[in-house]
Amino acid sequence: MTDAPAALIQVDNLTKTYDLGKVQVNALRSVTFAIDKSEFLAIMGPSGSGKSTLMNLIGCLDTPTEGRYLLNGKLVSAMTEDELADIRNREIGFVFQVFNLLPRATAFRNVELPLIYRGTHKKEREEMVRNALELVDMSERMTHRPPELSGGERQRVAIARALVNDPSLLLADEPTGNLDSKTGQEILNLFHRLHDRGNTIIMVTHDANIAQQTERILFLKDGRLEREVRKA
Repeated sequence: MTDAPAALIQVDNLTKTYDLGKVQVNALRSVTFAIDKSEFLAIMGPSGSGKSTLMNLIGCLDTPTEGRYLLNGKLVSAMTEDELADIRNREIGFVFQVFNLLPRATAFRNVELPLIYRGTHKKEREEMVRNALELVDMSERMTHRPPELSGGERQRVAIARALVNDPSLLLADEPTGNLDSKTGQEILNLFHRLHDRGNTIIMVTHDANIAQQTERILFLKDGRLEREVRKA
């Protein structure tokens, strides 16, 4: 009998408290859950519920006050700053609401940047960029700069940049927030395609209609995991 595969993410009693002088803000309170490889889930909750704090912890952009966070079986709190930077570059792809693209760089160069930071050889780098842009249907626009692209196209470039290192995890923070409903649905359709090929995707959203398109929803309230809903 073989052991069941470990979860991609294991969070145990995760707590984050911000000390603001005489005031302490409990942004997260003893949150526990697991996420398996190839899941597609949403994190929902009102403003101040702890969504952004949880996203920052999962993305290794911040450290918890208490509790454990394991990514691919590795305890994140035990990692050095260099190890965390390497995890962020290799294991986690970030997609933001505001795209965060360099306006004077082509789509190709924007996607290439994480590989340059990683030190990937030029020939291998170019092949990886072309594959990532093809994956998001942007091959024919790779020489265009962000001001020459629509909002949906810019988000596709941002997604290609997040995917170019073939990360274990794709974190999307309100990825359709700056898009009209039609373009937003096109981006969601792209996420579904990526999920079908095995990508693990966590999406923070305030939009219930968007969250309903995922397999599972975690609801946060006042820093606590209030409930979760799984599709049958």
